[in-house]
Amino acid sequence: MQRITEEQKVEFTAQLLPAIHARRAELTELLAKYSSHWGYEDGVYRFYHHSFKVLRLTRSTEEIVAALRALLPARELNEQFMEIIREGTRYRTEDSGDEEVELSTPRQIVEAFFHARFMLEMAVRYASLEEPPHCLPSGWAALLYLYDIR
Repeated sequence: MQRITEEQKVEFTAQLLPAIHARRAELTELLAKYSSHWGYEDGVYRFYHHSFKVLRLTRSTEEIVAALRALLPARELNEQFMEIIREGTRYRTEDSGDEEVELSTPRQIVEAFFHARFMLEMAVRYASLEEPPHCLPSGWAALLYLYDIR
């Protein structure tokens, strides 16, 4: 976790909301993409089907994480979050071909996708805020943790 002062927390929180506002359309479009049949449903199905096609979620996860990073580029993303992302994106479609992938690999891929998509969903959900809330909703608090400013 990145240690920051209370003043820095206030400053970064104040920067985050306008960044979300500025990219609201892009984030909303990205969430729609990864809530669709091919962007969400099929990837999870591939996990249960034991298909190598679950590996497609790695690119989806990377695209979401890149969008989240762009919101507050001065902050590293939460280390616990990034560990999940690294574990779930270290595999590529070309790594396995048509071969079965080991059981733990798809779980890590889907887990990373779920965490990234959750944070994207929270950014879109709270994009309508006019100012950072004083009584923190859980989703907004989770989003602040993503940037280690909670």
